[in-house]
Amino acid sequence: MLIASFSTGPWETNCYVIAAAERSACVIVDPGPDSAAVVETIVESQGLTPAGVLATHGHLDHIAEAHTLCDTYRIGCWIHGADRHLLTDPVAGLGPTMAPLVEQLLGTTTLPEPAQVHEVVDTDRLTLADLQFDVRHAPGHTPGSVLYELANPGVGPEAPDVLLSGDVLFAGAIGRTDLPGGSDEAMRHSLADVVLSVDDSRVVLPGHGLQTTMARERRTNPYLAHSYLT
Repeated sequence: MLIASFSTGPWETNCYVIAAAERSACVIVDPGPDSAAVVETIVESQGLTPAGVLATHGHLDHIAEAHTLCDTYRIGCWIHGADRHLLTDPVAGLGPTMAPLVEQLLGTTTLPEPAQVHEVVDTDRLTLADLQFDVRHAPGHTPGSVLYELANPGVGPEAPDVLLSGDVLFAGAIGRTDLPGGSDEAMRHSLADVVLSVDDSRVVLPGHGLQTTMARERRTNPYLAHSYLT
């Protein structure tokens, strides 16, 4: 499996390009500000063919260049329906006080929606680029936040089972719940019912910061402790 990652934009958001092998189809996850040019370089250098964009949620730092990549490569964008409006109205996910910053970053406060948008729901299984992604709805950071569990594509034991956790789970932390649409109560339920059900073998690729493992987070993340969840 090939997983190329880089951080981009003022919030240092992690963008991932994932393929079963070199010179094959690939999936782009969370293309934030200034990510398109880097994605294009990775795609060209590895001989990849983009097959789709996955958004873990609709915040600007995760979808700013979804429309650019989707329309350039004529591919679809997959996002939970509860966050779909954020593809075109990024201020709605950040609050009106952030409108000047959004305009500074984009030159506008709105974005065009990708030509092809597909809404995901809990328990969906997506087959893209010879990879399978299981969708786990995990609201709290945003109403439409999801985890994508990537099953081992069968290209060898070196290919790990991966969890793309977006801004639900970080190494030693979780996503904030104080932005519009956020909910501390929903996040606690998502952590208890969804995140803690993830197998310890999963390598966690978060929306920000360093990768971790589910086993490590279960042992050390204070937000997964019983005292926090109850």
